[in-house]
Amino acid sequence: MNVQIIAEAGVNHNGSMELAKLLIDKAALAGVDFVKFQSFKSELIVTKNAEKAQYQVDNQSSGSTQYEMLKKLELSFEDQIELRNYAKTCGVEFLSTAFDLESADFLNELGIPFFKIPSGEITNYPYLLKVASFGKPVVISTGMSEMKDIECALKLFLENGITKEKITILHCSTEYPTPMENVNLLAMSEIGIKFGVKVGYSDHTLGVEVSIAATALGAQVIEKHFTLDRSMEGPDHLASLEPDELKSMVDGIRNITKALGSKEKRPSSVELSNRKVARKYLVAKTKIVQGEVFSDENLSTKRSAEGINPMRWKEVVGKVARRDFDEDELIEI
Repeated sequence: MNVQIIAEAGVNHNGSMELAKLLIDKAALAGVDFVKFQSFKSELIVTKNAEKAQYQVDNQSSGSTQYEMLKKLELSFEDQIELRNYAKTCGVEFLSTAFDLESADFLNELGIPFFKIPSGEITNYPYLLKVASFGKPVVISTGMSEMKDIECALKLFLENGITKEKITILHCSTEYPTPMENVNLLAMSEIGIKFGVKVGYSDHTLGVEVSIAATALGAQVIEKHFTLDRSMEGPDHLASLEPDELKSMVDGIRNITKALGSKEKRPSSVELSNRKVARKYLVAKTKIVQGEVFSDENLSTKRSAEGINPMRWKEVVGKVARRDFDEDELIEI
């Protein structure tokens, strides 16, 4: 199983191209598959007087309204083209989430490999229809959603030509950060069972363990916010990993992916070698003479390189020894 890891730079560049490029550098060094930003025009996604979310207030985001805050965090289309090209030179793929229809058109023309649907847009009918019209794979975050919301969005994509093979649904909790008691990670598996699609996890918890656990539960996409420094001002820094933590998460996910293996239970080559010295075989517990009957009293099991499997004990008991056996000698029948 190949887990795709999305490092969510989001708006943690604070409106600075220099910081955005540094985020790309760190994502590439961590070994992620994608570094993702956010594409939006503030006037198209929020009213001028919309209040900020509580976590945005708590994280000391500049600007007294959502609009003022977001306006400072916009990346122009030209900026994003430059970042896409820079990411290529760093060996990591550029990705961005569109929050409005113009940005969606731009990202489609830019040639992103798939569309990431943010949690807040899962009920945005015209937005979903626009994304479906591109015919590209979609990854859908489900923060704040119930099963019926997922079902409706999934139905829209299916009815507009996006097959289940092109759809991945990410379990998610829109809390920044998400406390462990609100993760509800088993819901990810239930989503996969109920809808028959690939699943993943968009992680807003502190730390890396939940993303690694999600991988063990079958997540095929992991998304995680990261920042250069959690102490920076901005809405998402506090719930983001710092670069060394991002690297630790990536390493953990890659190791767990290797460890998952296949569903077939079989010994490794080293185990086959160890089996010869670790397993026990039938031996003579005492000296046995030819013609004597093998019994519970004169048989035992001890480690040896080969011999009769002790699971054949009942088959051997009652048979007659065809030769003499010294104590500890391997039994033959």
